[in-house]
Parts: sequence; C-alpha cells; structure tokens
Amino acid sequence: MISYLEFEKPVATIESKVAELRAAAGEDGDVDISKELKKLEKKSASLLASTYASLSPWQKTQVARHPSRPHFRDYVSHAFSDFTPLGGDRLYGDDEAIMGGLATLDGRKLMLIGHEKGHDTESRIRHNFGMGKPEGYRKAIRLMEMADRFGLPVVTLVDTSGAFPGIEAEERGQAEAIARSTEACLGLGVPMVAAIVGEGGSGGAVALASAERVLMFEHAVYSVISPEGCASILWRTGEKAPLAAEAMKMTAQDLAELGVIDRIVPEPVGGAHRDPVEASASLAKAIGEELDALSARDPAELRRQREERFLAIGENLGN
Repeated sequence: MISYLEFEKPVATIESKVAELRAAAGEDGDVDISKELKKLEKKSASLLASTYASLSPWQKTQVARHPSRPHFRDYVSHAFSDFTPLGGDRLYGDDEAIMGGLATLDGRKLMLIGHEKGHDTESRIRHNFGMGKPEGYRKAIRLMEMADRFGLPVVTLVDTSGAFPGIEAEERGQAEAIARSTEACLGLGVPMVAAIVGEGGSGGAVALASAERVLMFEHAVYSVISPEGCASILWRTGEKAPLAAEAMKMTAQDLAELGVIDRIVPEPVGGAHRDPVEASASLAKAIGEELDALSARDPAELRRQREERFLAIGENLGN
C-alpha cells in the first residue's frame, strides 16, 4: 500500500476512487464500469505526472525521505547479483548503517558500498537509520583498499541524513573516520562511481561520494545540512525548512547546473518508491555506462580526474 505525502492528496483522492470502483466491479460483474475506471486511471496518471514534474525543493526532500523509498538492500536485490557482504572494520566492530561487499553488475565484478536505512522499526534501529558510525566509515575504507588491491571498481550508494552525531561516535573518532574515508575515495587507483539515491547529507555522504563520477536520482537531495537544521540556525525555527531548501540548491537539477554532480538518473513517475524495480534498472544502466567509460583509464588519470573535479567545484561555487 502506498503512503501518500501531503502534496499528493489530490492524487490519493482519485486513486482511492479507482480502488473503490475496482472493488465494486469485483462484487457485481453485471455492471460495466470499465469506461469510468479507465477515465479515472488516466486522470490519476496525468495528475501524478504533472505533480512530480514541478516539485519544489522541499517536496523533493520529502520524496527522498519517503518511508517506502528503496534502500541499499533493495538495489542489491534488483540491480546486482552475487552480492557477498563483508563486515567489520578490524578495529572496533561492524556498523550496519553502512553495508558493503563484492557484487556483480551485468557481468562487471565490483565492490559495492552504501548506506542502509531499514524499512520498519526493528530494521531502522538495527541500521541506525542509515547514520554511519566511525566503524562504518573505517569498514568502507577497508573495502575500498581491498578493491584497489584487486583491481575492482568501486560503486557507492549514498542515502543518509548524515553521520551519527552521538557522543560514542565522537569518542571513537567520527571526524577522523569521515576524513579518512574521503581521502580513501580520492586516492583510489580504480574507477569509482557514486550515486545519491535518497538523502545525501553532510560529511556522512561526502565520505562515500568523493568519486570521479557522481550520479543522482532526479528526486534525491544532496546538501551540507538538512533544511530543518539550516532553518534552525538562520531563523531559529524549523518551520522555515521549505525556504531553506529553496535557498540551499540541494536538488539534482540545481547541483547538475552547479557542476557538483555529473548525471541525473530518471525515476519512475511518482518517485522510486512507486516502482523500485524500474528505479533499480534505471540506476544499474547509468552506473554500468559510467563504469564502461572509465574502464580504460589508468590509476594516475583517475586520481587526477578526481582532483580536478573537486577543485573545479570550488572554483565554480566561488565565482
């Protein structure tokens, strides 16, 4: 069952009527309501398409956070094969907010790493809502270094509101772990493709997204702070979050224009949560094309491309 967002209420009303008509048709087969049903379905599809074609940055933030939006494990199931999870940072423990392991994408062997938020209360608590701890980022470093040694490309799926801000994380060196993970990304001698599939929040996202090619789902968001956090700092109230989202230029469309990301990956009409299989296929196609384009480049060229890419971002934003 689809969970509707506030701005989707008109669509929900029509789709509710469609469901009622279908139920009525099943109870009384003597009444032909196919024409009325088809008319309502067409109206619903048209309204959904027009709604999602003109989402505000705040509405896109809500879509990126949708509770049914696919996460790391969904993409593993639908887009990758032969996934072999690898756990632990060999220093402290394992962090289930950041998962990773060996995988195959259409015959390409690679190292897959990403955030997992979970889908229900139990799994969300287990995965800490996708907020990585130091051991999670150190695990990511370990897996990236392993991929580098064996000549495997690295693919990361980023979906986090930010790194875990708890006291225990700070005690175990959260800032250092994030910095080292970012450094590991930049130093890889193998191709790396990062995809922002939901929320890309703060350093917790950058630590897995410092790649030479950064992709982003069309309704994902990517920013240094959440709109609520920005609003609470600037206006002392979270109620200004929609205004903050507008000013922060955090949508895929804004970030592509600014040169922060390289490619926007289309989502099914109504968002990835409406058709995770189609969304996964779209993501897999985009990642595969980028990996193929990078496959012939040598380690020095890949490192140089990452350096030039991030220096260019600083120059563009500074002008």
